[in-house]
Amino acid sequence: FLESVYQEVLTKEFVKEEIPFEKEKKLNLFYDGEKLDKYFKADFLCYDNIIVELKSVAFLNKNLESQVINYLKATNKEVGLLINFGEKSLKWKRFINTTSS
Repeated sequence: FLESVYQEVLTKEFVKEEIPFEKEKKLNLFYDGEKLDKYFKADFLCYDNIIVELKSVAFLNKNLESQVINYLKATNKEVGLLINFGEKSLKWKRFINTTSS
């Protein structure tokens, strides 16, 4: 399926499991402590600190991983999940922002 299908289903699961989330949440970006005009839109922001990025691709590559790591650093959020529904079975990776304060 397309990523948007998985996003809709995951929304229903978050509600059912009472997981606090915001869908397509605009997150401010910062550089050297200053807020930028640009922003990033996360597929989900859960518990106000976990960025969840969904993909539906043949495999996860380093560019997709770097994207999540950059989002964590630029937003100062603590945890990022990269979830791919496009492989034979579900694949996911968790990233920790070691520079968050």
